[in-house]
Amino acid sequence: MINEKIEIVLPENIMENWQEILNILSHTANIPAALIMRLRDADIEVFVSSQSEGNPYHPGDSAQFQGSGLYCETVIRTQNKLLVPDALADDNWKNNPDIKLNMISYLGFPLLLPSKQPFGTICVLDNKRNEYSKTLENLMLNFKRLIETHLEMIYVNAVLGDKNKRLTDYLMELQALRGIVPICANCKNIRDKEDNWHPIEHYLIRHPQADFSHSICPACMKKLYPEFEKSS
Repeated sequence: MINEKIEIVLPENIMENWQEILNILSHTANIPAALIMRLRDADIEVFVSSQSEGNPYHPGDSAQFQGSGLYCETVIRTQNKLLVPDALADDNWKNNPDIKLNMISYLGFPLLLPSKQPFGTICVLDNKRNEYSKTLENLMLNFKRLIETHLEMIYVNAVLGDKNKRLTDYLMELQALRGIVPICANCKNIRDKEDNWHPIEHYLIRHPQADFSHSICPACMKKLYPEFEKSS
């Protein structure tokens, strides 16, 4: 099925981009920690961590996800923003595991895969009470959207690059779109509503759910059926 687990492997340039994002967040907010957390099987791990002074988190640090009590567990479960200005003054958070690292304030957002399954979170933490500014929140939301765009492209590439399945197997599973999308039976390009043809990976990034019907694009018509192309 299309919602089966797909292995997400991040290229080096994307990892460098995410590292820069976290460094910008920690520097802009003057805080010790900005993180991208990732679910991996039954665990949640620090995937990327800001290179900032006083940051107690390191890539690869992990804990069991279920019942961890971590801020990020709540973000992932609710798929909503979480703001904890001061965990020491909040009965719901005063005993959470991050207190042991003196991380008493938190702001985090969920990161989702194109399938709407959770990838993890993007979050910031401070060792003092912090309400966090609207400017920082908006910056994090923009970075969240950028990261999810990266995940979408990587996810599609992983699907299209899976040698154990034919491309048409995945196309058959991409359902629930309003209407039928013509796909060239030869080159697999897709025709949009304006009669323009696009590479399939470009189309799927913008339309992750679709039903397809076969057609022939003009370039393939000319190549495969020149006699019909001339008479059309």
